[in-house]
Amino acid sequence: MRMWKWMVVVLAVLSLLAVNVGAQDFPKGQINYLNPFNPGGEVDIAARAMQPYLEKSMGVPLVIQYFPAAGGALCWSKLAAAKPDGYTIGGFSIPHIILQPQFMKDVAFKTDDFVILNIVEYTPIGLAVKKDFKANTLKEFIDYAKENPGKVSVGGVGKFTGHHFATLQFMKLTGTKLNYVTFNGTSQVQTAIMGGHIDAAFTNSTMMVSTRDQIKVLAMGAPERMNQLADVPTFKELGYEMYPKIARGVMAPKALPQAIQKYLEKVLMETTSKPEFRAKMEQAGFVPQGLGVADSHKYLDAEGKELQKLIQDFGLKM
Repeated sequence: MRMWKWMVVVLAVLSLLAVNVGAQDFPKGQINYLNPFNPGGEVDIAARAMQPYLEKSMGVPLVIQYFPAAGGALCWSKLAAAKPDGYTIGGFSIPHIILQPQFMKDVAFKTDDFVILNIVEYTPIGLAVKKDFKANTLKEFIDYAKENPGKVSVGGVGKFTGHHFATLQFMKLTGTKLNYVTFNGTSQVQTAIMGGHIDAAFTNSTMMVSTRDQIKVLAMGAPERMNQLADVPTFKELGYEMYPKIARGVMAPKALPQAIQKYLEKVLMETTSKPEFRAKMEQAGFVPQGLGVADSHKYLDAEGKELQKLIQDFGLKM
């Protein structure tokens, strides 16, 4: 009996040593960063901003690869199926990774297929219209939409994403019917609204900040007015309790060994806590976060509960 006990102890020690050795050897080569959207979008901006810091910390290249389809679902399906060795990580968006497995039949991933290593930032979602659109205020937009049901085209990234959900919520709260048009990334939405190909967009604060002079921003989904958009009212100010936002960061397959998980969490936390990195994020219209594994999953759980309430309140179905 004692022999078996000693064997169990020895095996446990050997297993622990193997994990530690693996972590000490990691990384040996390039790390692939899967991006669920097109170049130029918020996931890409954050990844590119982190890239030089991470490459310096890890001593290996961080190669960003793009898989823009199905509102991110293609990329996340690939990431869920990737070898959990730390050499394949990826960007994510919340609420997308919560909503898509619930509402999209062909999605090949579940929310709990991943370990979230860091929530880097979030962006409040606002409503903007093209420069020559007839409405100049949210009230005028709502009145026009009611007079022209289904004729106002509103762009957003993907289905069952933060933008899609914000559009559905807005229609429910205001009694309007909008024509939601999907794109593969924020940069495409930006091009479409600036070129007059769509009337409006539910999109991110970053786009509002960068294209402020070429669009009209009617309202933002932040609890309070943003410093970068101080003259733009919130939906709450205008009588609508809606606070849509998208949080983003870095995740990996759930079976990632603990030692490698801790290593990646550490280098990401070091990067996202740098004052110069956070200043760049704020200047671009992001709200910096920098949450580690435990806090990121608490955020994910809390958002999931809030989304379930909204899904029930607004009667959303698959």
